[in-house]
Amino acid sequence: MAFISGKTVGYILLMGSVIAVSGCSRLRTHQGYIVDPTLAETVAVGVDNKESVQSTLGRPTFASQFDKNQWYYIARDTEQLAFSRPKATSQLLMTISFDDAGNVTNVARSGVETIVKINPDGDKTPTLGRDRNFFQDIFGNIGTVGAPGVGGGGAR
Repeated sequence: MAFISGKTVGYILLMGSVIAVSGCSRLRTHQGYIVDPTLAETVAVGVDNKESVQSTLGRPTFASQFDKNQWYYIARDTEQLAFSRPKATSQLLMTISFDDAGNVTNVARSGVETIVKINPDGDKTPTLGRDRNFFQDIFGNIGTVGAPGVGGGGAR
């Protein structure tokens, strides 16, 4: 019978704790536009136009589907611990409006305060049909296969 030495047990415990602690590290992510605060502040109403905004800030994250004279630059930084949901730590939503000639008419900025958590209908999607539990799904068809009027090879 082989015995494990105390040193080996120590190494195993050390490796186990390192693996366990590494799962608890924070994950940081960035989504969207990479903001240069100095350049973002230089866009001015009545001075800039579509070409100068695009050369300064780059292409917008997206243009409005309903009004092609509105551009949006969106950036969000999030943190997440292990398997929890990500939480926004910072956000920039910059909306730039243009007139028909292409000149900047409005620059609006907002941040994390505009984030809204939506929880539609308790995380369940209502469906049509019978409401059956787990066991009814598994055992519910016993005896119905081949029965007359139920389908699946009834009396001919």
